[in-house]
Amino acid sequence: MSTGVKSYAAVDLGASSGRVMVGRVGPDRLELTEAHRFANRPVRVPEGLRWDVLGLYAGVLEGLRAAGRVDSVGIDSWAVDYGLLDGDGALLGNPVHYRDARTEGVAEKVWATVPARELYAATGLQYAPFNTLYQLTAARETAQLAHAERLLLIPDLMTYWLTGEQGTELTNASTTQLIDPRTRDWSYDIASRLGIDLGLFAPLRRPGDPAGLLRDEVLAETGLAGPVPVTAVGSHDTASAVAAVPAEGERFAYICTGTWSLVGLELGAPVLTEESRAANFTNELGLDGTVRYLRNIMGLWLLQECLRAWGEPELDPLLSAAGAVPALRSVVDAGDAAFLAPGRMPERIAEACRASGQPVPASPAEITRCILDSLALAHRRAVREAQALADHPVDVVHVVGGGARNALLCRLTADACGLPVVAGPAEAAALGNVLVQARAHGQAGDLADGRRLLTRTQQLTRYEPRGNAEVWRAAEARLAGV
Repeated sequence: MSTGVKSYAAVDLGASSGRVMVGRVGPDRLELTEAHRFANRPVRVPEGLRWDVLGLYAGVLEGLRAAGRVDSVGIDSWAVDYGLLDGDGALLGNPVHYRDARTEGVAEKVWATVPARELYAATGLQYAPFNTLYQLTAARETAQLAHAERLLLIPDLMTYWLTGEQGTELTNASTTQLIDPRTRDWSYDIASRLGIDLGLFAPLRRPGDPAGLLRDEVLAETGLAGPVPVTAVGSHDTASAVAAVPAEGERFAYICTGTWSLVGLELGAPVLTEESRAANFTNELGLDGTVRYLRNIMGLWLLQECLRAWGEPELDPLLSAAGAVPALRSVVDAGDAAFLAPGRMPERIAEACRASGQPVPASPAEITRCILDSLALAHRRAVREAQALADHPVDVVHVVGGGARNALLCRLTADACGLPVVAGPAEAAALGNVLVQARAHGQAGDLADGRRLLTRTQQLTRYEPRGNAEVWRAAEARLAGV
């Protein structure tokens, strides 16, 4: 194992912002600094909601320029979305945003060919209307798909533009609903029955595999001195974030917080039971043969949309005011697809409370408290059900990602779950990205070694559960209409 200090650029593209972070790794050293952060703003055009993928790529190049000399580059992003390339390797239009309406009603058409039970038993993926499988079904008659020779998921598209080489990284491919989590390969039967051409996908890569070298044009634009390798990481940002959970042993749950809350367990094998499907848990692939068994919850998207509607007020005073609002006065189902689309979020939350006969939150502080109470309640339910479905008890909940900075959310989650919460690191996806690169370049050991390094080097905050668990049980029953 290398004993010197090396630098790694972690390109981490989230649904609302992108960043290029520089990780410096050496013996008992793991430091992360921000080189460049940029907005990720989707654009609504006549044909629907699209990602400004060229703007994102420009942000990546600017970030690499700001990063300075690095020993490797790794890229992670949100899941399911993709770009289509023609036979010359040119992009056929801006990638469709997963919140676009084109997949409405598509799942039922898929289930008419492959029933939902069979689809889950084969792929282990929860139902979400935007899964890549449903997107491809919705796009079946489009000119773009007809002319496409290659499909690249978002981080693989960025890697292709940087290196000229094409691949499909496995952890992100597992979110397409076209991977068999038992074989960790394509589900050829499902694709065949649904008429999906797996030849559109580039060959599978795994975290740690080489993904090419920065092209000469990229070196010239960023000022980097080559050769600079690009290393495949856990390119689904949740895979990278879970790799950076600073846990000891196996008895832990995690909550990857950001635009979404991804709540679940790290397992050695998928859970493909009918009970698991009915509970809408997903089996996505992680590092070193692991399975990320989790549920998607709407997450801080609810608060982000409210902040946008309120003109982007300062967050800290708002959270302080929300902390003074009576607890659990009103709650909503944070997993409800009714909150998926952007726009009018404060009004939609108020309408949901009114429809369920609860007090209607009116002020920003009241709505914020409703959101955070609701998220904590959803975290409680997901942690409890994951343990039961997987027969995997836990002693602690790790909160990583942006929500680790939200002390009120972390404290409420500890109270709701009745378990200690360890919050941090906030930049978990970037740290997991860096650790995979460091391991590929001889600087880090296995997953457990990386987690021990995180525990020694990152700032963590522990929240002990307090209060009365009965009030959370009552709020859960109220939300269920019991």
